[in-house]
Amino acid sequence: MGDCNNDDFRTYTSATSFVDDRRFSKHVHDNVHGNIYLDRLSLKFIDTEQFQRLRDLKQLGLTYMVYPGAVHSRFEHSLGVYWLASDAVNRLRTCQGRELGIESFDVQTVKLAGLLHDVGQGPFNHMFEREFLPRVRDGLKWSHEDMSLKMIDYIVDEHGIDIDSDCLKKVKEMIVASEEGNSVSSKEKQFLYDIVANGRNGIDVDKFDYIERDTRACGLGCNFQFQRLLETMRVIDNEICYRVKEYLTIHKLFSTRADLHRTVYMHPKVKAIELMVVDALIKANDHLQIASYIDEPAQYWMLDDTIVKRIETSTDRELEESRNLIRRIRRRDIYQFCNEFAVPKEKLEHFKNVTAQDITCSQNSDAHLNEEDVIVTNVKIDLASGRNNPLERISFFQDYDSFEKFPIKDDRISHLLPACYQDMIVRVYTRKSELVEAVSEAFENFQMKTYGKNTSTCNS
Repeated sequence: MGDCNNDDFRTYTSATSFVDDRRFSKHVHDNVHGNIYLDRLSLKFIDTEQFQRLRDLKQLGLTYMVYPGAVHSRFEHSLGVYWLASDAVNRLRTCQGRELGIESFDVQTVKLAGLLHDVGQGPFNHMFEREFLPRVRDGLKWSHEDMSLKMIDYIVDEHGIDIDSDCLKKVKEMIVASEEGNSVSSKEKQFLYDIVANGRNGIDVDKFDYIERDTRACGLGCNFQFQRLLETMRVIDNEICYRVKEYLTIHKLFSTRADLHRTVYMHPKVKAIELMVVDALIKANDHLQIASYIDEPAQYWMLDDTIVKRIETSTDRELEESRNLIRRIRRRDIYQFCNEFAVPKEKLEHFKNVTAQDITCSQNSDAHLNEEDVIVTNVKIDLASGRNNPLERISFFQDYDSFEKFPIKDDRISHLLPACYQDMIVRVYTRKSELVEAVSEAFENFQMKTYGKNTSTCNS
């Protein structure tokens, strides 16, 4: 048996789990959560080159090119999720531990899931997974969550970490619990699987950490207080539920996340820079075999954000086109954002992604646009539940004396909350600055042809 059940680390009182005894922990100071205490088993994972790689993965990828403070890493975020996962499961154990049968084994498992959930992340946030790989590995189904599972197994084997096999199995199940098709409805203590990656209603400590951390780094205000949810949650019928008076706090969680997507993650200039880096990586792929790194964890851990510096400083002739693109970014000669429009609400249900071909086919007769001149991004922003109200998936309770859970219907919520819960924004860019006017006109023609009106938001 491994560290999850190692009696040598147990404390003298049964009320406190050995995995949370700070006498056996190392502490680091985090700028968001203050002191974070790391238990021995977690340190065995942290003190590996595979986990330390997360220091070289910026949490927000290339966003720092627009928001200079956004230089925090996946390493910091992973420690933050570890700490909040520990806080959440220990609060439940303190209040309902005997009733729910929460043991030291469960606490350690949840903490490890929080710590290791992003160990399989690729360079530049989700851009590597969603923009680069589909263009060089057509038809490949790959996710950083699945790579995290492979990386965990690799770390355990490579460093001979003594961990209980059942603990390891549950850690990996918790990491992919939010993925479609990974239902845990039949599992014992299902509520534990909702703490790190909640596929049931989207409320999890991963969001708590990145919302707080990202807003701070970008210098934005955040009026969502995750502490209120940690303090008021309780488990009813194997599900984490929240006090009904916190429904607006929960709404702020999802609305703040949507605001971050709109103003930070999907910022038009951030996307323009991402598009250039994707082009640079694609042009460099044949020479550097970047996509092949995903085939084996032993190679994958060597891939991080420094790949751009490697391209930029190389003298290889095969990387000249990629190198020029990177230098264009440095000199702020980026792809030009032309315009955007929000898809009308009544068209959302049957919306099909707009393509560069759609735009070039709408160009004026005197224009000479080619598809490679135009880039279209279809940006979906919602409250984590598609076009539905996220509160409808959440169970509430009235007060601490009640044992009944219930949802909240739309008609019981403030009329100031939105009637529509999803936006689809179509943006168009050009790789050549001299084509901005022609692309913008073609974009407007497409809107008139498709919707009978010009719905553009702004001009570049």
